[in-house]
Amino acid sequence: ALRAGADKIALNSAAVRDPALITACASAFGAQAVVVSIDAKRVGADYQVFTHGGARATGLSAVPWAQAAVASGAGELLVTSIDRDGQRSGYDLELTRRIADAVSVPVIASGGAGVPEHLVQAFTTGGAEAALVAGMLHDGTTSVRDLKLRLQQAGLCVREMQEVQR
Repeated sequence: ALRAGADKIALNSAAVRDPALITACASAFGAQAVVVSIDAKRVGADYQVFTHGGARATGLSAVPWAQAAVASGAGELLVTSIDRDGQRSGYDLELTRRIADAVSVPVIASGGAGVPEHLVQAFTTGGAEAALVAGMLHDGTTSVRDLKLRLQQAGLCVREMQEVQR
């Protein structure tokens, strides 16, 4: 995908199976091109990593795995809460914050966005530097413009909005 022109790739199950893949991709294309995707679910007081779309438990704890992924060359982490994904109840801010505090690369919050305020919380409370909002946009409950306006109202820096010509 990178050779075909993609700016970034996301590795999840393959990275857990073979962490050397993270290093190989980062060495060949630069850490900025390698996003390690972590699907995590709360198990007791900890968060455990799952693979294969959340179907397989790995026995890995999410925070140490995040640190290992960064040490192997990941330039960003996409952290999805399996517990919150599709629920529209907000991101798992504790999970996101734990990982953001433990690593030196940007963390992308994923799983649970339902209203624009959830985005604000991901950045202010969760420590995320980016967030996925797919469901809210797909079903038309909000727009990119509305999300950016809410972030600006919260005092967060967002890219300038440009009018799209059709």
